[in-house]
Amino acid sequence: MTRHYYRPLVQYGPIRPSDAATLAGGWCWFTQVEIIQRGQPSRFVPAARIPSDVLHKLTAPRAPFGPVSFEQPRLMGILNVTPDSFSDGGRFNGAAVALKHAKDMAASGADILDVGGESTRPGAVEVPREAEVARTAPVIAAVRDALSTPISIDTRKAEVAIAALDAGADFVNDVSGFSFDAHLAPLCAEREVPVFVMHSKGLPETMQNAPQYDDVALDVYDYLEERVSALVNAGVPMERIIVDPGIGFGKTIEHNLKLMTHLSLFHSLGCAILLGVSRKGFVRKIGAVETPHESAHGSVATALAGVAQGVQVLRVHDVAETKQALRLWRAATEGEY
Repeated sequence: MTRHYYRPLVQYGPIRPSDAATLAGGWCWFTQVEIIQRGQPSRFVPAARIPSDVLHKLTAPRAPFGPVSFEQPRLMGILNVTPDSFSDGGRFNGAAVALKHAKDMAASGADILDVGGESTRPGAVEVPREAEVARTAPVIAAVRDALSTPISIDTRKAEVAIAALDAGADFVNDVSGFSFDAHLAPLCAEREVPVFVMHSKGLPETMQNAPQYDDVALDVYDYLEERVSALVNAGVPMERIIVDPGIGFGKTIEHNLKLMTHLSLFHSLGCAILLGVSRKGFVRKIGAVETPHESAHGSVATALAGVAQGVQVLRVHDVAETKQALRLWRAATEGEY
């Protein structure tokens, strides 16, 4: 039997039909759903005509991650403590300078601070666990002592996550989709830690070597569905899982754009969605700029395209700029502030 996928045709604004369904308890709504089948033309049907379990997944409010609720878009501020990050490598090494940047992002409106000690840019090589712990744990401890803002540890490794959680981290963000280290998912289940699970194709060293998909949106959906199921089987409840389609991780520009236009598809997984497009290569390429720092405007524009499809969390470098853009986007689309 051919698999059906359900993509709500998302709308927003204060004027909505009486039969509109609220998307994931948030700021968007929909009346129509695209039904997608591999190799077949799409069909478009009223929301009321899709299976009730699918409609429930699309409409149910997403459970908060601790103090972070998802009735409005949230910002995850990026704090890289690596010497070789593609965007800000070396700028925030060391607890003192990293703490200052964390305070700046929190003051600018970051809802989560995402601390990473291993670059996963295209071509990056694996960092030894001991080095990754030494980079991240002291920074997390310093940030936790100074701020109440929730902290996520961006790592693929259980040993690094243990040190980070012991230092005060609240969440685990794994770019490998919890496929790199078999001990990481059980750890998160045991410690009752909410998680971010991302799609990537291969390892950072090789992921951009001519990646191919049958249908990138559906292939990524299937992968995330399988990883969510694996996490649940490991003991992590659905309400503690956020999915990330992994823009830029083993994808061409065309793949990234297909995912961007199909972001609403991932709501039917029943989880909140994280979108990380900040300063990515395709933003620079399409925006016709040379350096990551020049792509702030394009990054904000791309993030807002995600918000227009109901994405709940934006992972960003430029917190203040994105926060301002969100305020204006909400005011302009809702007619009030």
